[in-house]
Amino acid sequence: MNKQKYFADQFDDEEVLFVFHKHPVVMRKELILAMLGPLLGIIPVAIKPTLGFGWFFGGLGGGFLLGLLLFFPGWIAWYYSVFIVTDQRFIQITQKGLFHRAVVDIGLNQIQMVNYEIAGLQETLLGFGTIMVQTYMGDLVIHDVHHPAKIQKKMIHILRDQGIIVTNHPINRTNKEAVPINEEN
Repeated sequence: MNKQKYFADQFDDEEVLFVFHKHPVVMRKELILAMLGPLLGIIPVAIKPTLGFGWFFGGLGGGFLLGLLLFFPGWIAWYYSVFIVTDQRFIQITQKGLFHRAVVDIGLNQIQMVNYEIAGLQETLLGFGTIMVQTYMGDLVIHDVHHPAKIQKKMIHILRDQGIIVTNHPINRTNKEAVPINEEN
């Protein structure tokens, strides 16, 4: 029996456990540009009011189309950039524009720590932040994630359910013991 595949690179014996996106706030620049479209569309009527309502509504409609065209690449980048946690690995798919996609694939057994940070007034009020995934190969930093505390907790639960112990302290590589953090500094 064929199992349903949720993404192109999914293995046959792999189960998708958790999928999340960045916060929609990542599209704020494109949204501002999109709002300039209707404004640009009515500029001819603002300069010469005697052109009439036909020019006003035509310019407004054209401005909305221009706004959609300006917003579309940002929406594509947000919608198709996805983070997937399966029972075997963590996958980050990042879409940049229409023709550029980057994929990061990390085995769950390579993850050492999952931390999050909410820094600043904007992140606190809008409920987004940064998740840091520490691996044996280096750190994977994911900015502008919606509800980072919930996502971090869900990822920790998935790792524990898969039998992977996530440490709270950095590991000393020479004797494999947890190194306590010096709290005096």
